[in-house]
Amino acid sequence: MKGEGKSTSAQILKGHLDLLLLATLQAGPAHGYVIIEQLRLRSHGTFDLPEGTIYPALHRLEQAGLLSSRWSDESARRRRVYELTAKGRAALQKGSQEWLTFAQGVESILFGEVRSWQT
Repeated sequence: MKGEGKSTSAQILKGHLDLLLLATLQAGPAHGYVIIEQLRLRSHGTFDLPEGTIYPALHRLEQAGLLSSRWSDESARRRRVYELTAKGRAALQKGSQEWLTFAQGVESILFGEVRSWQT
């Protein structure tokens, strides 16, 4: 979502960032830098997001009970590690299904047909 139309891209991302963060943490606990890197790598650079976007969203998800966090001293540097809660896993499952339905609808309108999607 780089380049032209960045403000439009930012608006599109805003509605889906929480789901992307939950999905990134599905693999297991991680600290902020790893989450940022995983978003960038798994999206092939599409979601190359700054800390100022990610950390407030992580805090918001934690306050909502979708994530828990703890301090880790496993490396030379103290880091906050985030993890999905049961409520977060349920929200990820529900959000994933809603996204799939939405994406299929958009694809149908844009391209006239829906490809076979995994559910």
